[in-house]
Amino acid sequence: MLVVALFASILAGTRWSDATLTPNLALDLEGGTQVILQPVPEAQGSVTSETINQAIAVIRQRVDASGVAEAEITSQGGDKIVVGLPGRPSEETLDLVRTSAQMEFRPVLVMGAAAATPDAAGDDAAADDAAPSDQPTKAAPDSPSDVAYYVTPALQAEYDALDCTLPENRTGGVPGNPDEAVVACDLEGLAKFILGPVEIPGADIATATSGLGTTSTGASTGQWVVNLEFTGEGTPKFTEVTTRLASQGEPLNQFAVVLDALVISAPSVNEVIPNGQAQISGSFTRESAATLANQLNFGSLPISFEEQSVQQISATLGSEQLQKGLLAGVFGLLLVVVYSLFQYRTLGLVTVASLLVAAVITYGIIVLLSWVQGYRLSLPGVAGIIVAIGITADSFIVYFERIRDELRDGRSLGAAIEKGWERARRTILASDAVNFTAAIVLYLLAVGGVRGFAFTLGLTTLVDLVVVFLFTHPLMVLLGRTRFFAEGHPASGLDPRRLGVDTARYAGRGRVAGGPSAPTTTGSASLREPVAVGASGMTIAERRAAARAAQAAAGRSQDPPTTVVDDEPISGRPEGSDR
Repeated sequence: MLVVALFASILAGTRWSDATLTPNLALDLEGGTQVILQPVPEAQGSVTSETINQAIAVIRQRVDASGVAEAEITSQGGDKIVVGLPGRPSEETLDLVRTSAQMEFRPVLVMGAAAATPDAAGDDAAADDAAPSDQPTKAAPDSPSDVAYYVTPALQAEYDALDCTLPENRTGGVPGNPDEAVVACDLEGLAKFILGPVEIPGADIATATSGLGTTSTGASTGQWVVNLEFTGEGTPKFTEVTTRLASQGEPLNQFAVVLDALVISAPSVNEVIPNGQAQISGSFTRESAATLANQLNFGSLPISFEEQSVQQISATLGSEQLQKGLLAGVFGLLLVVVYSLFQYRTLGLVTVASLLVAAVITYGIIVLLSWVQGYRLSLPGVAGIIVAIGITADSFIVYFERIRDELRDGRSLGAAIEKGWERARRTILASDAVNFTAAIVLYLLAVGGVRGFAFTLGLTTLVDLVVVFLFTHPLMVLLGRTRFFAEGHPASGLDPRRLGVDTARYAGRGRVAGGPSAPTTTGSASLREPVAVGASGMTIAERRAAARAAQAAAGRSQDPPTTVVDDEPISGRPEGSDR
């Protein structure tokens, strides 16, 4: 049902949407567009390694938010940025790469939840007849925080319709008119704003550092803060801004730090700051405080990007590597199949069927993610899928060996399957938990193609659990009810003689299966030695059946039958009695 639902969704997407039956490929497999950018400092700044790293972070944020997956963004020679985009990106996506990042300080006029206002769609429908006015209601603003002047009906309607929970609305890269109010999302998509005109440009920041806050006596507060210092030109501007905002109520007492058209912080002003030295406090961690300080430092050295080249790159090398990788994967899969059939006979077909089901589910999920999330399969991602063959096969081997161990203890096949599953399940869960944890850590700490490997490794680990729990075990339960497997046919992979079983085990319906000295069916004349009665691990019914078979083999019969169970004589009891 899972497979049917998965591919039914994809097929529906191919008919009524832009879904395809093949996954999107990453830059190394499909080729794409490569853009080489030369950062150029503005004013009297210089390009440093920190500036390059921050610029790369800004571009990556834009590209990821636009839905382009598996993009490669790196520095080259310490002074250039190379952006590789898979496929043929749109002109809008290329503009996000080329546009320089700018930092600015704007006053907050309106602040609210990130989602769109519920009745915004209705307002838009009504606007077909009468569009909201974009003209201020007064001749001039009293200050940059004048809500009545800057928040026009048109701007309010734009704010209501904006949904900052959608990644495509957080691409940034397009700064608004510095003399007008704008709507903006915060970087995380948790809030949206109407902001007044720019009051302080990012170039007026001298330095920004992070550290633990201190009291007036020099004692540490234990809270992480960001210390901000303005230039000589920026200090009087900041003093004027804080003087006005300190007397306002929320949210008009806030100023927004806007980087790349996204709000990265919106602190409140508690008092006038005359010396150009401010401290931003809040629920910071060491990492978040350092990140904000780096972003503010980037604002002190704004750069523009000079496009040096834009060219299409092929995937010739990647295609060759993909072919070799797939060949290695197929060869490895064949080895697993051959080993399974040699070691487990017909039971090995369960491994083959489970691997095929896992492959189908994995392929379907990757195709679905390519359609709904823009996921692109890279060469490291293919490697993660190939590695998963061994992980999946390992789960089946653990399960089968547990079943065999239970059969060696004298249990019937049905009991061995349930007991073996109970024991194997814990081992499989522990093993897959380790693999999944490793994949998560690798994904969070790595970048580029390594994350593609980590993603498919984690995905296939989850698929392995789904297949083992919902396909392999139920299939084994069904096979255990067949005569072919229950009687331990030599080709079944559960033949007691191959397993070294020396005692008889009950096969159901009065039949007994066992080792070289045990009868295979009741009344068989080919047996030479009787089976030991009361063997360890056998139930009462199994022991009775073994005793009857032993008596028949020895040519003995008693009326009424007498059987010894655990050295206790039982006679004269009706057939099938439990006592």
